[in-house]
Amino acid sequence: MPSLQVDLPLRLDPDTKKNLARELGSIYAEVMQVRTDIITISIHDLGPGGVWRCGDDEPSPAGLVMCDVRAGRSTETRGLLARRIVQACARASGLEERHLKVEFTQHSGDEMFHPHLGGFNEDWRPGEGGGMG
Repeated sequence: MPSLQVDLPLRLDPDTKKNLARELGSIYAEVMQVRTDIITISIHDLGPGGVWRCGDDEPSPAGLVMCDVRAGRSTETRGLLARRIVQACARASGLEERHLKVEFTQHSGDEMFHPHLGGFNEDWRPGEGGGMG
């Protein structure tokens, strides 16, 4: 953790996925004040008909980003992160921003294991800067 899972109703080439992962990782590190080497991003390009937004009329193609993060960030910080993620995903996918959604699941630090960093994370605390996720 942190982990971002991006589900899109289209196909992306590997370079576009890599560039999107780089951009999302950079956005996450900046907004959440963490190191990039703990961020994992999966991009699921599910193809046409893969993700839908339901409404009063017919469902419409949509995108979904699931963010698993350490608990403790303010609503404002998570809101800024969500807005920037939506903008990046809209640019990469061509979807309108209103057709993208970001959901957060918050965890304690001991629910994240990073072998390359020696084990479990710590709980997030304000002002930790470049700490883990």
